Amino acid sequence: MVGTARRRLALLTVAVVGVAFIPESTAAAGRQEPLLRLAASGTATVERSAGQAFTLDTGMHVVAGRVPFEVRTKRASYDKPIVAKHLRERREVTLPPGLVNDFGGFPAFTHVRLADAAGDTVAEYDEPFCPNGKAVRARTDAPATSPYPRRCAAFAPFALGGVWGIQAGWSVPSAPQPWDAELLFLDDGTYTAVVSVNQPYRDLFGFVPGQWSVTVQVTVRTIAPLRTTATPHTHQHSYGSLTPAGHRPAGKRGPTGPLPDLRALPAFSIYPFHEEGRDQLAFAATVWVAGNTPLVVEGFRRSDQDVMDAYQYFYDTRGNQTGHAPVGTMRWDPREGHHHWHFTDFAQYRLLDAGKKVAVRSGKEAFCLANTDAIDHTLPHANWQPVNTDLSAWCGNPAAVAVRQSLDVGNGDTYRQDLPGQSFDITDIPNGTYYIEIAANPDGALHEQTTANNASLRMVVIGGTPGNRTVEVPPHGLVDA
Repeated sequence: MVGTARRRLALLTVAVVGVAFIPESTAAAGRQEPLLRLAASGTATVERSAGQAFTLDTGMHVVAGRVPFEVRTKRASYDKPIVAKHLRERREVTLPPGLVNDFGGFPAFTHVRLADAAGDTVAEYDEPFCPNGKAVRARTDAPATSPYPRRCAAFAPFALGGVWGIQAGWSVPSAPQPWDAELLFLDDGTYTAVVSVNQPYRDLFGFVPGQWSVTVQVTVRTIAPLRTTATPHTHQHSYGSLTPAGHRPAGKRGPTGPLPDLRALPAFSIYPFHEEGRDQLAFAATVWVAGNTPLVVEGFRRSDQDVMDAYQYFYDTRGNQTGHAPVGTMRWDPREGHHHWHFTDFAQYRLLDAGKKVAVRSGKEAFCLANTDAIDHTLPHANWQPVNTDLSAWCGNPAAVAVRQSLDVGNGDTYRQDLPGQSFDITDIPNGTYYIEIAANPDGALHEQTTANNASLRMVVIGGTPGNRTVEVPPHGLVDA
């Protein structure tokens, strides 16, 4: 679902990080701890194929002190800048304007200087930091669980609000994602990496001298390429015990209690391309859920058919099921890039002309629902840790007898341009001004709070010549994506 072009990276292995544990007795004694500090094992090893570039993970962690570290980011509209507030000792401290420009984390959080054995600098760069990540306890008496999200909204340009946090006594690796990491071209050998927190983060987040910088010895070496033998994979169509017709969900029927609120974000990442003699306009689109409860749709397979009967389930704000209702069907999509079950009444894409009349309809008409992006985790009932975030585990296989798909409050489902049907055929339309319309729940099959916010428009100006079309996309408020 989320298709991201990533660099071809070297095989990277890093020594086990030994984040220093604080003894329980020290914590119990009430010794004042810094809000944040850095910790690392002190060594890292990079193994790569001959001549291959690599990205460096120094193994550094950012560790929270005696209280959780939490920052909330929000924008009032797409015409307003993002405002970031640090929750500190029950107070909100607004961070300097311009420090945070998107929902992907803190830009230029750390500075990395890499020196060779002679002490000469061979690489120097800044790295961003997302406080949400693969968090672990760094202190034996730290809380047993962390409530914070496991990722930042790095690929959702129209996100509205985010929550970033590190539980008290927990640590998060500071290494950026591969697409944000510096690509290094270095010879085999031993290097010294000094990683330090940049200003103004040192002062803003309570780093103390000696704990905002770490030194890591890095070893780079070339290894022989791994050889693997591919094993053919086949699907076995064994349908098992299918749900007989008439035996459908028990319990109260009908939309009862709170309802979800589906909303469509403007299209983004828009570009033209030419393929198989046709001009196409590609785009990415997100539909997300606000309101107080999630959107939950389950499919039950019909005997000997690649069709499931779909039902929407309703819940109160405590997660108790209150009812259900039939909402259409799910169908198996065998196309490359999909290979899973799609709900057929979730969204619709149309290209409108300057008069807002339909010029082209997208070939994509069905969707698998998954929480691919955090859109607004500042909502009162937002789920910071949704479980169904990828297609492989939640959209079913050819032999599935039932499928559960859902979107949690504050989260969205993004379809990107590399998927079949995620484009408009513009071969036969004239140059001019158009609007990409993203519509959620187009046929009203799903039950929700309101349909007033179900559609969004994004202006595009199409030009060029057949086989070489161009597109201009004016910014949407302050968002230019």
